[in-house]
Amino acid sequence: MAAAVHILRDPERAAAVLQPVRIEMLERLAAPGSASSLARMLGLPRQQVNYHLRELERHGAVEFVGERRKGNCVERLVRATAASFLISPEALGPLRPEPAEERDRFSIAYLVATAARTIRELAVLTLRARRAGKRLATLTLESEIRFRSAGERHAFAEELATALAALTAKYHDEHATGGRPFRVMAASYPLITKSETDSGVPVAIP
Repeated sequence: MAAAVHILRDPERAAAVLQPVRIEMLERLAAPGSASSLARMLGLPRQQVNYHLRELERHGAVEFVGERRKGNCVERLVRATAASFLISPEALGPLRPEPAEERDRFSIAYLVATAARTIRELAVLTLRARRAGKRLATLTLESEIRFRSAGERHAFAEELATALAALTAKYHDEHATGGRPFRVMAASYPLITKSETDSGVPVAIP
């Protein structure tokens, strides 16, 4: 069974996947397919499709799952190794953002750097959990809120910060025997309510 998410940490592997035609191939390969079927769907020469599939397989983005006979030919079937692929910030090398470089909690740069660190650390933890045969302990809370004013948005931020500080003080034990530290992050940003058409005209999201 394909994984839900495949986090790409290596720059070469990320570059191999981040090509428009290969991204489209991976989307089509949620179910097993062959070079011939992909060539028909994408309107590309089979030889060109074969080349891209070999590169994707070499970098672990697709995997061989079997064969099927079609007429006098035997087709090789492959499938994407994950439902979605995520590029870890560490693949960016020195370009990756770091939270330590930004300390303004209301800045976009700080939020992006913190989110990037989260993805990077989850990539490492996921690999370690898989090797140990254990499930990674995580928690995700998500909500949407419509503020009446900027003042209330600011008040909400202050109350949230106070609540988080109080909970941290209540449950944190620096010297707990057998304890394990966790990182807790709370963030907010404007909800996307409009998308853009190919012409750049905004349209409402239902």
